[in-house]
Amino acid sequence: MSAWLDEIRWTADGLVPVVAQEAGTGQVLMVAWMNREALALTAEEGYAVYWSRSRGRLWRKGEESGHRQKVLEIRLDCDEDVVLLKVEQAGGIACHTGRHHCFYRVLKDGRWETVEPVLKSPDSIYGA
Repeated sequence: MSAWLDEIRWTADGLVPVVAQEAGTGQVLMVAWMNREALALTAEEGYAVYWSRSRGRLWRKGEESGHRQKVLEIRLDCDEDVVLLKVEQAGGIACHTGRHHCFYRVLKDGRWETVEPVLKSPDSIYGA
């Protein structure tokens, strides 16, 4: 049953970049990484499971915050090296900064300008 996983062009360290897109709006929420196990679990459980490079372990999106991502569809790009998840984002917050999505800065006049508000303080989400 894992033949579909064999079609993915994994990086040398066994990862694939994953784009999480809000199904209802088309908004790109975040980009993360998955290994083979994370992608298999995501398909099996119906909720996003990523590989945390900083923690060196599987990371179930929302395991601490409650901001889970229900996966409605999994797509593979034409080069077979990027996965797209169409998701429903619980709580309306995908970013660990407490914002709706991770792409909250825009380059303007040679500097990054924050253009999206914090919806909930990270301290109240994760504790101090």
